Amino acid sequence: MNVSDFDYELPPVQIAQRPLPERDASRLLLLRRATGVWTDRQFREFPDLLCGDELIVVNNTRVLPARLFGRRAGVNAQPVGEHNPARDEFLTGEIEVLLVRRLSADRWETLVRPGRKVPVGERIVFGQGKGDGELEAVIEERGEFGMRVARFRVANGAGFAETIARLGHIPLPPYIKRDDEPGDRERYQTIFAREGSAVAAPTAGLHFTAAILERLRARGIEIAEITLDVGLGTFEPLRTEQLEDHKIHAEAYEIPESTAAAIERARRDNRAILAVGTTVVRALEDAAEKSAGRVAAGKAEAGMFLYPGKSFRVVNQMLTNFHLPQSSLLALVAAFGGRERVLRAYRHAVEAGYRFYSYGDAMLIR
Repeated sequence: MNVSDFDYELPPVQIAQRPLPERDASRLLLLRRATGVWTDRQFREFPDLLCGDELIVVNNTRVLPARLFGRRAGVNAQPVGEHNPARDEFLTGEIEVLLVRRLSADRWETLVRPGRKVPVGERIVFGQGKGDGELEAVIEERGEFGMRVARFRVANGAGFAETIARLGHIPLPPYIKRDDEPGDRERYQTIFAREGSAVAAPTAGLHFTAAILERLRARGIEIAEITLDVGLGTFEPLRTEQLEDHKIHAEAYEIPESTAAAIERARRDNRAILAVGTTVVRALEDAAEKSAGRVAAGKAEAGMFLYPGKSFRVVNQMLTNFHLPQSSLLALVAAFGGRERVLRAYRHAVEAGYRFYSYGDAMLIR
């Protein structure tokens, strides 16, 4: 299957640059899988569009303020917190470091820009002070496309999470053409966010409010949680001509015992399982593939690539935002809803003026 088969035209003006004033004010495109018929709705109608016995599974991962801006401190420079005016000559040029994946307590896989300036052994300091910043990273390994493995050390015994929360910026997606703002710290998190260390939000969950949850529960709809740490690979384009040749990125996830039990009850009772977002779909389907169809509790990495022709063992319904052309996420949605039907619905969404991507509108596929 050609990657070009997953393309569509989108005017840049429809790429949402900011969230709406209220989370549940977004539009909702309802697509029926069986017929391909769609209807234009509002997300506030979401609880009323369901049967009332569904199990809804959400991703409770929390987005880290993972974007750090520092300055070079030279190779084998002295540790953070020990200022030496003699080395101030090294502290030139801003360096951006994006935390991508935690490898151990103090080691991270990172994306460094401009990467060509940062060799192995380079120290980067962050925060206030002329050379004696609050946080330091030492580059230990060099990868392609600006990827680096870095070991971090915090000055004065402060906590790493606390320091990152103070110094870091919310890593907005590359198609949002503005700097992050204070409001993004709250609006680029779902109301479920409490676990993990994601570098991108599970955006289908951004539409939910406490009032929506109350209405869902009032109808007897069960809600369960998983944690999948959304990685930088979620924005990675399909670089091969043939879809099947693409190597998908892996993302760490955890399924609690309570969620695994809820899924088994729903399957036993022939109740629909509605995944909120492609991250939940990946976690549940990956877990089922690893355990011969059963969703087992525990930690793993989702490395499966879902595209048209692949089957779904667990998920019956999906709530999702609109995705980039020629992306693995659009391929996943097309696998679930049917390529032609999904692309026709996308073309309608473009013509009808829907807002696209992370801060955009939603789509419910049933």
